[in-house]
Amino acid sequence: MIAQRYQDLDCWQLSNDLKLRVYAFIAKPPASNDFEFCDQIRRSVRGAPRTISEGFGRFRPKEFARYLEFARASLIETQNHLGDALDSNYITVEEHAALFRLADRAIGASTRLMQYLRTCKQWPGSRNPATKNRGTQNPSTQNPSTQNPRTQNPARRTKNEP
Repeated sequence: MIAQRYQDLDCWQLSNDLKLRVYAFIAKPPASNDFEFCDQIRRSVRGAPRTISEGFGRFRPKEFARYLEFARASLIETQNHLGDALDSNYITVEEHAALFRLADRAIGASTRLMQYLRTCKQWPGSRNPATKNRGTQNPSTQNPSTQNPRTQNPARRTKNEP
């Protein structure tokens, strides 16, 4: 199935779910009292779904794959912040494990999509750009009598031709 919207992508859905779950734990004390920590994890967790959606809008597989690299980096940064949250006793070991696993799943989905996009020649589901100009003739297949004589075989030229 071809995704019609960025919301259809597994990597976006997992990243967005992670974002919402992180928002929930940083909204409550003791995490909510650490403004710097909340700002840092909020920025990193927002980065992944935002970057995935932006890359999706590029309509070029290789460029989208590059944006998925950035999304993966944001997810890995979020995992680091989750470790900080555990170290600071903002979340339990169980909460940390669940959120870290969710981030791992989002990283895996992003990686698989990125690998797929790097093998694509064009945007999946789009028309082949070579078929756009079907009415025009390829110059190499034109009638030889209409070609420029300077571009013909040089061995056939006479001595007087430039």
